[in-house]
Amino acid sequence: MEKYQLDESVLNWAKDTWEKLSAKLSEEEKRVGSSMPYIPVNGRYEDMGEKALTWWTNGFWGGILWQMYHATKEERYAETARKVEERLDKALEAYEGVDHDLGFMWLHTAVADYRLKQDAVSKARGLHAAALLASRFQPMGGFFKAWNQGPTVAIIDCLMNLPLLYWGSEIGGNPSWKQLAMTHADTAMEHILRPDGSSNHIVVFDPKTGECIDKPGGQGYGKGSSWTRGQSWAIYGMALSYRYTGKDAYLDAAKRSAHYFIANAAMNDFDVVIDFRAPKEPVYYDTTAAACAACGLLELAEHVTEYEKELYVSAAIKLLQRLTERFCNWNVEEDGILTHGSARYDRASDREVPIIYGDYFLLEGILRVLGKDFLIW
Repeated sequence: MEKYQLDESVLNWAKDTWEKLSAKLSEEEKRVGSSMPYIPVNGRYEDMGEKALTWWTNGFWGGILWQMYHATKEERYAETARKVEERLDKALEAYEGVDHDLGFMWLHTAVADYRLKQDAVSKARGLHAAALLASRFQPMGGFFKAWNQGPTVAIIDCLMNLPLLYWGSEIGGNPSWKQLAMTHADTAMEHILRPDGSSNHIVVFDPKTGECIDKPGGQGYGKGSSWTRGQSWAIYGMALSYRYTGKDAYLDAAKRSAHYFIANAAMNDFDVVIDFRAPKEPVYYDTTAAACAACGLLELAEHVTEYEKELYVSAAIKLLQRLTERFCNWNVEEDGILTHGSARYDRASDREVPIIYGDYFLLEGILRVLGKDFLIW
């Protein structure tokens, strides 16, 4: 069912892209199985779950499989996704290994399983993960602590993990989880998001007083810069908080972030770099930021008035089309689809490479355009 008013040429492009995605992911499912892919090496994924079971991206392959199951109704995708979910049980038990990214890991596995299959064990896994995330809340400052090591920080990424708490509070978990999530979103609006729609990545707080004491550069170019994947987290994360709460301030924050992203992306023909405020040379792209932003823009379009929708839908389509025109590897014999994904600006090992979450957001974006997706967040 089509969610957006799209012309025939856009629908034909989306259908063609879906056919390519379906063909490639069908072959990847056979090769990858219940592994937890991250970045392919010489055209093949390695199993990140064998190296670091609590690594934050280990749920995205499960998310791809559940989206494929929902879109195709082929049981093999659900069966393989559940094997990924079961492997993550040991990560749930490894309390010291998990951090703020529990949503990325269990929304895409256990919660997706429960939403599509009503599996009681999956529901329990999701609620367990939500309880672990809730335990990271810092009353002094009103936020969820990010990483386990180093100073006490909040990061823009965590907005995408809040839906785990919104879901959990609705489905029978602690009803206070929703309020904790909203408190974090409020803190993000005050200290992480900027008035012009741009975003910090990291904010450091004094753990004793809750005072904001620093805003370092994080994974972007430097302090005060504009890391584009963080910008995409801001769009999508705030739009999702609005979905679950109806709080207008979240919708307004998502719009500001969206307008900032669209304006900057348009300056470069919708080819998205790692940081909007980095030097012009060298040029480093981050296709994962573009794919995530497109999904966030399409989510935002579902919550605005009729005459606002076109801006967000049109920008999302432009982002997705540029990705499929320039940055996709459709060779079914090689793992990874979306090329030129970048985890951070200052590290060559995972800069401009295929990264699993880029493929997830590309798939979600195309399925959203075609009305074949389901809400995984």
